[in-house]
Amino acid sequence: MSTTSEITITKGSGNVFLDIGHSPEEAANLYVRATLMARLTKIVNDGELTQQAAAKLLGVTQPRVNLLLKGKIGEFSVDALVYMLGRAGFTVEPRIAKTRGKAVAA
Repeated sequence: MSTTSEITITKGSGNVFLDIGHSPEEAANLYVRATLMARLTKIVNDGELTQQAAAKLLGVTQPRVNLLLKGKIGEFSVDALVYMLGRAGFTVEPRIAKTRGKAVAA
Protein backbone atom coordinates (compact mmCIF):
# COMPACT_ATOMS: atom_id res chain seq x y z
CA MET A 1 0.00 0.00 0.00
CA SER A 2 1.53 3.33 -1.00
CA THR A 3 0.49 6.71 0.26
CA THR A 4 0.97 9.92 -1.64
CA SER A 5 0.90 13.25 0.13
CA GLU A 6 1.37 16.68 -1.31
CA ILE A 7 3.90 19.07 0.07
CA THR A 8 3.10 22.76 0.07
CA ILE A 9 6.06 25.08 -0.18
CA THR A 10 5.69 28.68 0.88
CA LYS A 11 8.34 31.22 -0.01
CA GLY A 12 9.85 32.79 3.09
CA SER A 13 10.15 36.48 3.73
CA GLY A 14 13.91 36.35 4.23
CA ASN A 15 13.47 36.70 8.00
CA VAL A 16 12.69 33.41 9.72
CA PHE A 17 11.52 35.25 12.84
CA LEU A 18 8.82 37.03 10.84
CA ASP A 19 7.89 33.77 9.15
CA ILE A 20 7.30 32.03 12.51
CA GLY A 21 4.94 34.73 13.72
CA HIS A 22 6.89 37.47 15.50
CA SER A 23 5.75 41.04 14.94
CA PRO A 24 7.73 42.88 12.25
CA GLU A 25 9.47 44.99 14.89
CA GLU A 26 10.48 42.04 17.07
CA ALA A 27 11.46 39.97 14.02
CA ALA A 28 13.78 42.75 12.86
CA ASN A 29 15.42 42.92 16.29
CA LEU A 30 15.85 39.15 16.47
CA TYR A 31 17.26 39.05 12.94
CA VAL A 32 19.87 41.69 13.78
CA ARG A 33 20.86 39.91 16.99
CA ALA A 34 21.06 36.52 15.24
CA THR A 35 23.25 38.02 12.49
CA LEU A 36 25.63 39.60 15.00
CA MET A 37 25.76 36.41 17.08
CA ALA A 38 26.54 34.33 14.00
CA ARG A 39 29.48 36.58 13.14
CA LEU A 40 30.81 36.42 16.71
CA THR A 41 30.50 32.65 16.72
CA LYS A 42 32.40 32.51 13.41
CA ILE A 43 35.17 34.70 14.86
CA VAL A 44 35.55 32.35 17.84
CA ASN A 45 35.40 29.18 15.74
CA ASP A 46 37.65 30.40 12.93
CA GLY A 47 40.21 31.58 15.48
CA GLU A 48 39.98 28.21 17.22
CA LEU A 49 39.71 30.15 20.47
CA THR A 50 38.97 28.57 23.79
CA GLN A 51 36.01 30.10 25.58
CA GLN A 52 38.44 31.72 28.02
CA ALA A 53 40.49 33.26 25.19
CA ALA A 54 37.30 34.39 23.43
CA ALA A 55 36.07 36.00 26.65
CA LYS A 56 39.29 37.98 26.95
CA LEU A 57 39.11 39.07 23.29
CA LEU A 58 35.43 40.04 23.47
CA GLY A 59 35.63 41.72 26.89
CA VAL A 60 33.09 39.43 28.55
CA THR A 61 33.14 36.48 30.92
CA GLN A 62 33.57 32.85 29.85
CA PRO A 63 29.95 32.04 30.82
CA ARG A 64 28.78 34.80 28.44
CA VAL A 65 30.84 33.24 25.63
CA ASN A 66 29.23 29.90 26.45
CA LEU A 67 25.76 31.45 26.09
CA LEU A 68 26.82 33.04 22.81
CA LEU A 69 28.10 29.76 21.38
CA LYS A 70 24.91 28.00 22.46
CA GLY A 71 22.89 30.58 20.51
CA LYS A 72 21.00 31.94 23.53
CA ILE A 73 19.69 34.96 21.66
CA GLY A 74 17.52 36.17 24.55
CA GLU A 75 20.62 36.74 26.67
CA PHE A 76 22.10 39.40 24.39
CA SER A 77 21.11 42.92 23.42
CA VAL A 78 22.18 44.50 20.15
CA ASP A 79 24.35 46.87 22.22
CA ALA A 80 26.21 44.00 23.90
CA LEU A 81 26.83 42.25 20.60
CA VAL A 82 28.07 45.41 18.89
CA TYR A 83 30.42 45.98 21.85
CA MET A 84 31.85 42.46 21.53
CA LEU A 85 32.35 42.86 17.78
CA GLY A 86 34.15 46.14 18.42
CA ARG A 87 36.44 44.42 20.90
CA ALA A 88 37.20 41.80 18.23
CA GLY A 89 38.22 44.54 15.77
CA PHE A 90 35.04 44.82 13.73
CA THR A 91 32.80 47.77 12.94
CA VAL A 92 29.04 47.35 12.63
CA GLU A 93 27.39 49.59 10.06
CA PRO A 94 23.61 50.00 10.02
CA ARG A 95 21.52 49.78 6.87
CA ILE A 96 18.01 51.17 7.12
CA ALA A 97 15.38 50.66 4.45
CA LYS A 98 11.79 51.89 4.23
CA THR A 99 9.22 49.13 4.53
CA ARG A 100 6.80 49.20 1.62
CA GLY A 101 3.32 50.36 2.45
CA LYS A 102 4.17 51.15 6.04
CA ALA A 103 3.83 54.63 7.44
CA VAL A 104 3.53 55.82 10.99
CA ALA A 105 1.20 58.71 11.69
CA ALA A 106 2.95 61.61 13.34
